[in-house]
Amino acid sequence: MEARHLRYALALAEHQHFGRAAASLGIAQPPLSAQIAALEREVGERLFDRTSRGVFPTAAGAAFLARARRALDEMGGAVVDAGRAARGETGRLRLGFIGSALVAPLPGVLGRFQRARPDVRLDLREMSSPAGAAALIAGDLDVAVGRGAPRGAGAEGLVTVPIGADDLIAVVARTHPFAGRDVVHLDQLAGENLIVATADQEPAVVAALRAAFGPGPSPLDCPTAARDVHTIIGLAACRVGVGLGPTRMRLLHRDDVWFCDVQPRVRLPDLHLSFRAADLSPVLAAFLDVVRANCHEVGSRLDEVLARHPAAVDRAAAPT
Repeated sequence: MEARHLRYALALAEHQHFGRAAASLGIAQPPLSAQIAALEREVGERLFDRTSRGVFPTAAGAAFLARARRALDEMGGAVVDAGRAARGETGRLRLGFIGSALVAPLPGVLGRFQRARPDVRLDLREMSSPAGAAALIAGDLDVAVGRGAPRGAGAEGLVTVPIGADDLIAVVARTHPFAGRDVVHLDQLAGENLIVATADQEPAVVAALRAAFGPGPSPLDCPTAARDVHTIIGLAACRVGVGLGPTRMRLLHRDDVWFCDVQPRVRLPDLHLSFRAADLSPVLAAFLDVVRANCHEVGSRLDEVLARHPAAVDRAAAPT
């Protein structure tokens, strides 16, 4: 039984006449009569009464036609759904990110993506940079945003592009002696209680801080540990100590804290966006299109990396 047989039966029920039904279908009457007869043999029931007044569905025919109508509707919906999925308009995107990426650039990217793809379900997971990279390599994420490029086994299969640069800055309560200063020097931080991200959450940041303070006893030996930039700022506001974090913290303006640059300048590892180079997901492709549109410089770097990455080249050459 084929979809055309269902359409033939529905047309006959609508027009109640073989000739008119055949004309509406664009076929001759004899083939239509033959196809309806073949359909009845396959079903094993008489579906239409042929009378001098016209052709009318039997009780079996009425039951069959109700199902046939729903079946054709489902088949049409299946075609529409397949097209939407192929265009990345439906599906799921699993994105892992560190907290500071929510300051920038994720708000603009995710907002634009949701407006463009409202029927794609976003599965968003805040996690440390190492955990995000591991989950991406394992196939548990589609995209990871973390501090520093992923490393280790499996990282060679990822496409990674920098999406944000940061220097180290300090944040203090408005009542702290540093408040009002534009700059605080590293040696001035030595006697302060420092509030920094934990090594398991942000190992690249902690490594950069340790390198900046140099060998020997360090104020990083017993810091106040914070999960993310929001906690760093909040603890600084509580006068717990001096918070150290990325430049993008300045975007989280609060009246009760003060931000100042750190000298000498300490460059932190860039934020990176990573995904599996061999991933053929239309949803991922749609997300990357939004990244290109929202972050033009990132988009050009992304295209350059994709053009060079062996797995991405193989993906582009794969038959469709």
